[in-house]
Amino acid sequence: MSKPIIAVPADTRFFQDTTWHAAQQQYIGAALDVAGAMSFIIPALGDAQDIDAMLDRVDGVMITGSRSNVSPALYGKTPEERDGPFDPGRDATTLPMIRRAIERGLPLLCICRGIQELNVALGGTLVSEVQELDGRIDHRQPPEGDRDALFVIRQPVHIGEGSCLAGILGAGEVQVNSLHRQAISDVAPGLAVEAVAPDGTVEAVSVIDAKNFAVGVQWHPEYWARTDDTSRKLFEAFGEAVRASQAARSVP
Repeated sequence: MSKPIIAVPADTRFFQDTTWHAAQQQYIGAALDVAGAMSFIIPALGDAQDIDAMLDRVDGVMITGSRSNVSPALYGKTPEERDGPFDPGRDATTLPMIRRAIERGLPLLCICRGIQELNVALGGTLVSEVQELDGRIDHRQPPEGDRDALFVIRQPVHIGEGSCLAGILGAGEVQVNSLHRQAISDVAPGLAVEAVAPDGTVEAVSVIDAKNFAVGVQWHPEYWARTDDTSRKLFEAFGEAVRASQAARSVP
């Protein structure tokens, strides 16, 4: 059987006065090498494209991280310049794609910005500059260093007993590389909290009563998926779900 295919929504990027639709190699490579899935990069065209027609052709969906933030206008707040940068084309693509993937029972893995999009898509809210809240730690990446130093595994999170992630990673404390300044505030009604940071920041969620694997993590398992046990197990679990989805789709 050929490798399963996942949809990966693109970011909008501007180079040399031209608009590009792009996805980071780090995510695409981890999906291929560890989850065993090929990727279709989906342009950030919003409702100009047919989400259902696209989902008809894939076995799962991965929502990646990005330097941009979800617009606060999508969860009832007035956007401010400091909340950015924004990518309205991506927002208009990922939110309906997330909702339809869940409704259709497609495996769904949401990473960093992706967990925030998942929360907003299902009716939750976000907080910007989480490090400025009383009692919160600074979750932002280190101010300098090469990429390995920036994405170093340095923060503990606690995975709840009996949670979806506990079945994959085990309950209790694991070390992750969580780098962000925006985070979940009000958890969407359709989501269960799977893991939290020592300061209470939500670090992982799952979709309640999902028909398939549907998990969001605030950290970056794609970066060390080939070498870190926690990161690898998450991508392997996603890969197993995607292959099962492919097999079910191929049944006459």
